[in-house]
Amino acid sequence: MHTNVFIFHGTEGYPEENWFPWLKGELEGKGCTVFVPQFPSPPLVASKISEWFEVLKEYEQYIDENTILIGHSLGGVFALRVLEKLNHPVKAVFLVSAPIGVKPILNYDRDNSFSGFDFDWEKIKNNSKSFTVFHSDNDPFVGLENGKELAKKLGVELTFIPNAGHFNTPAGYTKFPDLLKKVEEILK
Repeated sequence: MHTNVFIFHGTEGYPEENWFPWLKGELEGKGCTVFVPQFPSPPLVASKISEWFEVLKEYEQYIDENTILIGHSLGGVFALRVLEKLNHPVKAVFLVSAPIGVKPILNYDRDNSFSGFDFDWEKIKNNSKSFTVFHSDNDPFVGLENGKELAKKLGVELTFIPNAGHFNTPAGYTKFPDLLKKVEEILK
């Protein structure tokens, strides 16, 4: 069965940064179709979630029960909001350094204005067959308690990786083998 994978970037992010191109290549090599949409995320100005949903409209036909969503940072928040709106579950969701409202969050006000932090956890949990939450202890943007709380809310164990920062290029993450391994387990 064919799998579509979405990778959602974070604040001021873009499809060619961090481990996104590497993971896209790896998963395409396994027969997946991988989408890495560019969302409006201008520097200094808070992104508007409505604008992100506008971009996602172009891809809606590719989101089905065999789809995998991967959200990095604010993209993780967006993935949760997508789950709240779906009328069917997706195959799996991977959330990497996602801020869910537990301070410290460097861009707290900005992230809060993007979507707020009041999530419909029941709806979210019912709309994915599997969740994986990655977080580190030295993330300069999103404190570890966000990952712990997110894993707890989703009823999964936190996938904790020490000294991985924000899982981005400055933290040395141009590849993300741990994430690839977890995605491969879902694809089996």
